[in-house]
Amino acid sequence: MFLLELNWLGILAGFVVYFITGAIWFGPKTFYPAWMRAKGHDPANPPGMHGMTVVFGLTAVGALVQVIALASVLWFVAEAQGAAGPLGGALAGLLIGIGFAAASSLSHRLFGGDGFRVWAIEVGGDIVGLTLAGLVLGLIG
Repeated sequence: MFLLELNWLGILAGFVVYFITGAIWFGPKTFYPAWMRAKGHDPANPPGMHGMTVVFGLTAVGALVQVIALASVLWFVAEAQGAAGPLGGALAGLLIGIGFAAASSLSHRLFGGDGFRVWAIEVGGDIVGLTLAGLVLGLIG
């Protein structure tokens, strides 16, 4: 089974990079205030701050699943034509970020009434995070 052959140290490192990227992306000095305003909320008084342990936990699980999926794609590429390397890993992360994370969530945000700006802020973080995770996976193996 190919999951046993994945570089789990690389996956852990990619996950940490992805999660930290998300924390910086949605930080109080970066996109968090614009994101909250785009959602119609006051950044100084955000709604629903209870249960944040569950929110962060599930966010971490989601990020880990994405990095495992990215590592799996890179494993299959390596089996077919050799290791992708850092540039190939970053490109794979970028393409998966745009082709799956961004494309699949667009209709959800638009039909949910969140609008294009909310979507752009959210998927921007996903695209950057997956690109950096792919770079790390390409570097580590």
